[in-house]
Amino acid sequence: MNRPQQAPKPTSRQPAKRRILIVDDHPFMRAGLAQLINRQPELAVVGEAGEPSAAMKELARCDPDLILTDITMPGRSGLEFIKDLRAERPDLAILVISMHDEVIYAERVLRAGARGYIMKEAGGENLLAAIRQVLAGAIYVSPRISAGILESISLGKPRGSSSPIEQLTDREFEIFQLVGQGKSTRDIAAQLHLSPKTVDVHRGHIKEKLELKDATALVRHAVRWVETQQIDL
Repeated sequence: MNRPQQAPKPTSRQPAKRRILIVDDHPFMRAGLAQLINRQPELAVVGEAGEPSAAMKELARCDPDLILTDITMPGRSGLEFIKDLRAERPDLAILVISMHDEVIYAERVLRAGARGYIMKEAGGENLLAAIRQVLAGAIYVSPRISAGILESISLGKPRGSSSPIEQLTDREFEIFQLVGQGKSTRDIAAQLHLSPKTVDVHRGHIKEKLELKDATALVRHAVRWVETQQIDL
């Protein structure tokens, strides 16, 4: 007579993996990031998106703990995307990974609601450290940016004073980038859902802050700046 099989001994439950949604318009970049992250025992990529509108749909589907996102993508400003995410999910951790100069972008994304900023050139180990730090509830920026922020606080010096471009508001900065990409006032108005008159007002403020004498000088300056940033359209 066969003995009844004994029930397996209960095993300790493994802690749930932290869920990550990757948003980047380059499939190879998404694949590389997913491979790196999925090799970590406590992390898992649960979704991917190539642009902000698709990311908002994925957000509802996969319910991530953290969004790892680029700042320059088709369809919507990266800063506005971060603000939308914060409005939708105030508790969601957002880490920006970008090729663009952190001196210009890092504080802007933090003000928009992200919890960290890391440049793509920082490498895999630094990225994983940033992910873990943000998931732990802390803010991640490079030592250079952190030192600059602390110095400005200790000296009572307003941030954004080192470069005229840093003095632009987020909306002005967004329009400045689009001007540099060769878009007309009407194109910018349509993309940002603004009136052409409002765009012209912003362009006027940009010229004043950058001390540019006319619209031609603004376009020339914006195009040169975009080229130096190597923005991938």
